[in-house]
Amino acid sequence: MNDNPRQPRGIADAQKSFRHVFVRDLEIRAMLGIHDHEKIEAQRVIINIDLRVKERGEPLEDDISNVVSYERVVDQVKEIVASGHVHLVETLAEMIAARCLENNWVIGVRVRVEKPDIIAEARSVGVEIERLR
Repeated sequence: MNDNPRQPRGIADAQKSFRHVFVRDLEIRAMLGIHDHEKIEAQRVIINIDLRVKERGEPLEDDISNVVSYERVVDQVKEIVASGHVHLVETLAEMIAARCLENNWVIGVRVRVEKPDIIAEARSVGVEIERLR
């Protein structure tokens, strides 16, 4: 396992008090791409997000305000996508990562954006990035 405490590989770690919050295979329609036909109609994208979250050391008290909410992460992705056309999957991934890192408890994020309907011979194409606080 990687010893960098901020790096999201091997994300959950009890000894270092890191929690792993994730969103898997979020399928959403987005205005995304550089080609003319991609600027006319939204297309399917699949988004995966892994967050490395520093635990606060305080009791959770079964209260959503004491954790990083995956529902809020999904809502933020939807807000970003609804804000308008983006040319590059890289740009969309960066926008999502930056929004996730606005939460001070998140110390690392990995974002994968896939376009499953672009190349007929491929299940999907896209990009994955990792950003650290």
